[in-house]
Amino acid sequence: MPLLEVKNLKTWFPVHGGLLRRHLDDVKAVDDVSFSIEPGTTVGLVGESGSGKTTIGRTILKLTPATSGKIHFNGKEILSMTESQFRPLRREMQMIFQDPFGSLNPRLTIFQIIGEALEIHFSELKKADRRQRVAELLKQVSLKPEFMDRYPHEFSGGQRQRIGIARALAVKPKFIVCDEPVSALDVSVQAQIVNLLQDLQEELGLTYLFIAHDLAVVEHISDHVLVMYRGKIVESASSEAIYENPQHEYTKKLLSAVPQLG
Repeated sequence: MPLLEVKNLKTWFPVHGGLLRRHLDDVKAVDDVSFSIEPGTTVGLVGESGSGKTTIGRTILKLTPATSGKIHFNGKEILSMTESQFRPLRREMQMIFQDPFGSLNPRLTIFQIIGEALEIHFSELKKADRRQRVAELLKQVSLKPEFMDRYPHEFSGGQRQRIGIARALAVKPKFIVCDEPVSALDVSVQAQIVNLLQDLQEELGLTYLFIAHDLAVVEHISDHVLVMYRGKIVESASSEAIYENPQHEYTKKLLSAVPQLG
C-alpha cells in the first residue's frame, strides 16, 4: 500500500475584484493531480516557478486548504479530518523549507528551534531529555552538539539547512516534503545536502516528496519523477526514463536547461 496517495487534487485560489469584491475567476494552482508514493522511496516533483509544486506540498500537509480531491496517508483520508483529528498525524508528516535563512527564527537558539517540536509533541520530556535529543539530532546532520546554544545568524546557509533538516526529524516522521531544499544554496553545498538526505532516508526509512525546478538534482535523488506544468502533471516516469527518453515537450525544455559537462 502506498504511504501517500493523492487523488484528483485541486487547490484553487479565488480572484475577487470590483467594489463588491465579486468572485471573478480562480487561479488553478493545482488542477486535478493524482499520484502515489511508496514507503521508503523518493518522488521528485519538478517544474518552473509558479507551476504549483509548493502548493501541492503545502496542501498535502494541510497548510493550504484543498478545493477538492482526496489524500490518503498511511491508509487514512486526511482532507476530511478536523485539525484535532489530524494533529496526531502531523508528527508523521514534516517539511524542509526552501529558504534556510527565512525559515529559522533569528531570536531563538538552535536548541529552542529544534526543541519546540519536542515540547509540543513529546510534552513528557524534561528539558535535559530535550537537550539530549537535540544533541543527537545535530550529530545526525553532521553538526556539533555544542552548536545548540548559538543563534541562526552564526551559521552558513548549508549549516542552517542542516538545522532545518534536524528540526524536521525531531518528531520522528515517516514522510517529509522537501520544498526546494537546495535551491538557495551554493552548488558545492547542494550535493552535500542531497547526500545527507539520501543517507538519512536509508538510515531511518524515510519517504520523500522532493520538490525542485532543477531536473539534474531531482534525477540524482528520485526513484520516480513527476513533471508539473501550469497546475497539472504532464509527465510521470522513473527518473531514468525521464532523463533518457522524455515524452512531453515541456520535460524536454526543462532538460535542455540542465548544464551539460563536455
